[in-house]
Amino acid sequence: MVAKYRFIILKYNDMQMITSYRFGRVVVGGKTYTQDVVVYPERTADGWWRKKGHELSREDIREILEYGPRFLIVGTGKFGMMKVPGEVVSHIQAAGIELVVARTPRAVRLYNGLPPGTRAVAALHLTC
Repeated sequence: MVAKYRFIILKYNDMQMITSYRFGRVVVGGKTYTQDVVVYPERTADGWWRKKGHELSREDIREILEYGPRFLIVGTGKFGMMKVPGEVVSHIQAAGIELVVARTPRAVRLYNGLPPGTRAVAALHLTC
């Protein structure tokens, strides 16, 4: 049985909301994605893939850091299989970005729970 997480959230101040997540599938701003995504307040980048697959590297988040969010929420998959090495955590924090690393279902809830207008990015691994 595949667990399904549903969220009914309104869109505030041009911040895209994640309206549903289940293993391998997420709906952002009314569009369904089946590959890993990076959710920015005004757009979604689909087909996000890491250089090392299940390990986040500095190179994987270069565009996110250039964007300069206040918060970066990393969803590590339904079962938390994607790892975020300490060196990457330090690099993000040195850029002045508050980082939250959580399994994807919780990462989605945290992203959707941010105050309206927050400059935040969610980088989500959708499967394992």
